[in-house]
Amino acid sequence: MENTGIAEAGQLVWLTNVLKATLDTNPGIRVAAEDALKNASIHPGYGVALAKVTVSKEVPIGLRQLAAVLLKQYVKHHWQAGEKDFLPPEASAQDKALIRGLLPQALEDPHGKIRTAVGMAIATIANSDWPEEWPDLMNYLLGFISDRSDINRVHGALRCLALFAGDLDDTLLPPLVPVLFPALHQIVAQPTMYDASLRRRALIVLHSCISTLGVMSGAYKTETRALMAPMLKSWLQQFALILSPPVPSEDPDDWSLRTEVLKSLQQIVTNFANIATTEFPVVLGPLWQTFVSGYKVYDSACINADEESFGGLADSDGSDQSLEAFTIQLFEFLLTAVGSPRFRKIVQNMEDLVYYTIGYMQMTEEQEQTWSADPNQYVADEDDVTFSCRLSGILLLEELVETFEDKALQAIVDAVQKRIVEAAQAKAAGRKNWWKLREAAILAVGTVAGSLFEAQSGGKMSFRLEPFLDSIRNEDLGQGIDQCSFLRGRALWAAAKFAPAMNKARSEQFFYAAVMGLASDVPPPIKIGACRALAELFPNVDPSVLQPHLSLVFASLGALLQEASDETLHLVLETLQAAVRANGQASAAAESTISPLVLNVWAKHVSDPFISIDALEILEAIKEVPGCLEPLAALVLPVLATIFANTSQQPVGMIAGALDLLTMLLKIEDGDYQEDPVAATDPLNQINLSTHLRNFMKQFLAKDPVTSERLFQELNPRQKSAVQAAIA
Repeated sequence: MENTGIAEAGQLVWLTNVLKATLDTNPGIRVAAEDALKNASIHPGYGVALAKVTVSKEVPIGLRQLAAVLLKQYVKHHWQAGEKDFLPPEASAQDKALIRGLLPQALEDPHGKIRTAVGMAIATIANSDWPEEWPDLMNYLLGFISDRSDINRVHGALRCLALFAGDLDDTLLPPLVPVLFPALHQIVAQPTMYDASLRRRALIVLHSCISTLGVMSGAYKTETRALMAPMLKSWLQQFALILSPPVPSEDPDDWSLRTEVLKSLQQIVTNFANIATTEFPVVLGPLWQTFVSGYKVYDSACINADEESFGGLADSDGSDQSLEAFTIQLFEFLLTAVGSPRFRKIVQNMEDLVYYTIGYMQMTEEQEQTWSADPNQYVADEDDVTFSCRLSGILLLEELVETFEDKALQAIVDAVQKRIVEAAQAKAAGRKNWWKLREAAILAVGTVAGSLFEAQSGGKMSFRLEPFLDSIRNEDLGQGIDQCSFLRGRALWAAAKFAPAMNKARSEQFFYAAVMGLASDVPPPIKIGACRALAELFPNVDPSVLQPHLSLVFASLGALLQEASDETLHLVLETLQAAVRANGQASAAAESTISPLVLNVWAKHVSDPFISIDALEILEAIKEVPGCLEPLAALVLPVLATIFANTSQQPVGMIAGALDLLTMLLKIEDGDYQEDPVAATDPLNQINLSTHLRNFMKQFLAKDPVTSERLFQELNPRQKSAVQAAIA
């Protein structure tokens, strides 16, 4: 191929043939064609030729699509020197001008994949060339959007605008708003002319622009108000029309359209509350209609799986079109509105708002299946606040309590009691998922447990905690262990939440239930709830009650340590530490079993700051138990000696972790040492252990001064102080 270019007619034929060859089933032909294209990409005219093939309706559609994809890659790599993905050479000014002239006509192509690829190429070019080098681009796009005679033009222009609308800055966007917003409104307001996907894309562009104006409003408050104020009334009225009909079942196009409306409303509430409050009431009724009718669809599709929820469905842009995604966005808007001083007054019926929120918080069928198959994921999703409708409901309840205090708490208590009654009725009627509503109700009240304590102690609440806890103990913890394991686990979780308010008798009753929840044949969700409960209940239970059961607790937690993943380890270690500190005599009896397991966890996870610290704190708690220091040191010192003898072969974090472990052992006073008759044959008992540990450290430092000095430089100030004090 000659350097004079390949965009002439003959060369276009060559390019078409090469593109066709890249699809050949013969590997040799295909590889040769790919190499030819790679070589051609560095010559002038290559990008122009790709553009001409892309826009030519005489070329087979498959080859046009391939050319469009290659053109998109060409623009990404060769358009602008200095960009992240740039590869030399840069396209010439002449080639750039020719490509800019060719591409807009492809936005009206009847094939969606062509429009998408070209739209992406135009958006990439626009980021560097518009408006200086391509001043008429926006006129093209606005003209296409307003052209009712060709729906393909509207599709292509909106696709392109959606890709770079978010990059419009405070100098480019303001002049466009008076022209662009009415054009977008014309599309959104005509459902008979434009389908849901087009209207949704128009709303995506609108949302990007409102978001940018919101960012601008900090520095240009007057200017952005002047741009938004004339548009708000008509847009809010249009949003009301979209949200007014009941949410339909199995209609992801409708859900996605509502999602984009909610996103724009959220931006308006966040950034333009002062000018939107007057007109906003027009959307309140439709919003409530969407919330209430949406729950019926969500309950049927997501919670009971009687209908399709389209989980995992995404559009051509990769946007989630599932029912779950729409519902999460609905809660995101409500959270924003409740947190806004100007808009929190939209909460006119808090009791019903909380009532439906608890319904939305029920475990979905997908969550039940996922968590049943992988209990570690259950812990991770609960502890790491994984994005979900369930979490959104929790956050909304917390925001309501933060904003409305006792009024919100009373609404939550009343709604919980209603939902518990409904769950009992569903159980009596034989509905298999009756327990999900009860579990969600317990989750709701446990979420605000701390605030309930304060309100109840001040005499501001009609909620009676004791009967509620008794109902949980009798109804949820008195059944067979194989039934409703997630509900039983939630009941134990509630025991942990309400432990500070329990008297000793009630604490002991829940303690017995939690101990039974650790048995080997118990389903994992119950074990998880039992761990949470025990960690909080130990301080409230008398030692005489604890001791007979702690051997089972230690054995069960030890077994869990060996099968838990990273997500669950923290919970098990936290519970184990509480158990060690709860009763010294039982801990001493279990030391020979527990210490090696914990030391193994520490070694495996020494580079994880959270798990390794948890393990270290357990070992420290064991060390403080009378009679446990000597056997613990006998276990740990050989491990430390091996680590320090082979410092160059240790994994990342092991040396620093070993020094932390040694520092922990060194933190003893001579008076802390106690003779242990049981371990009288241990040679460590013949010496002062504190002196032995210090001598160990001194010998290590003296044995290899070079390594010792290097390690000493790696210590943090706390570790340096401990070592210096130890060898002084």
